[in-house]
Amino acid sequence: MKSKPIQSKKVLTSSKLSTPNPCNWCPGCGDFGIWSAFRGACIEQKWDNTNTALVAGIGCHGHIVNFVKITAFEGLHGRAIPVASGVKMANHRLNVFVFTGDGDCLSEGGNHFVHAARRNQNITIILHDNALYALTTGQASPRTPLGQKTKSTPQGNIDDPLHPLRLALASGATFLAREYAGNVESLKDIMVKANAHKGFSVIQVLQPCVTFNKLYTHRFYQENTYQLPKTYDSTDKVAAYEKTLEWDFKKIPVGILYQEQRECYEDKFPQIHKTPLIKKPLRKRSMTKLFKQYM
Repeated sequence: MKSKPIQSKKVLTSSKLSTPNPCNWCPGCGDFGIWSAFRGACIEQKWDNTNTALVAGIGCHGHIVNFVKITAFEGLHGRAIPVASGVKMANHRLNVFVFTGDGDCLSEGGNHFVHAARRNQNITIILHDNALYALTTGQASPRTPLGQKTKSTPQGNIDDPLHPLRLALASGATFLAREYAGNVESLKDIMVKANAHKGFSVIQVLQPCVTFNKLYTHRFYQENTYQLPKTYDSTDKVAAYEKTLEWDFKKIPVGILYQEQRECYEDKFPQIHKTPLIKKPLRKRSMTKLFKQYM
């Protein structure tokens, strides 16, 4: 039997999630929408320090752990996913969320993204996608469109952009969604569904950088995104792949693109089926006898 996630019995309010740290994102930044949506999901689902852990990478997105009063760890650049994987293996009953940026996740952390999807690890990736390295003031990232001029590509970007949902789908992820940061209520609902899903969940959040990205603006997403219809079959992998191709024609579907029920990585270990690893007793062992064999 699968262990059930820890449930908090406390009433969670906005004030209990607040920290004394003032937000330092630029006014109008899409990260405010992500922050608001996640706080709303926390209150609705009672995610707190008793049942939830947050992991962030390096970038503007990483500041979110300073503004949500939940146990968090900020890893090295690109290493948020392996840290989250370790947290989940140590206590698989926790809700584990990764906040990562398009540069952090798809460049430095690209290999971790692919292999965690391949293993179908039971964690939720919230990908803040502003198509730039914004914290370092606007250099090109793996999501920067072909031809876009940035501080690191003054003559125009010569690389084709990566599409994270397309990559995740090909790698084995079992829950894929996309939403615009301005659609806070819808984004909140997707976060709840992604966490409830057993397996590797990826939410690509279209997060405008109002300071450095003058292409992917709030207006751009408001004019070029559309909600997937209720008749859309999110279990159809081919249809999901085709939806990821629509971006090239400025038709950007938002909603749940794909979901599949498959055994997640943590359920493959009988050692933690009944009892989380952190509850296992520690046994001290002497290595002296082993070392003497090589002396």
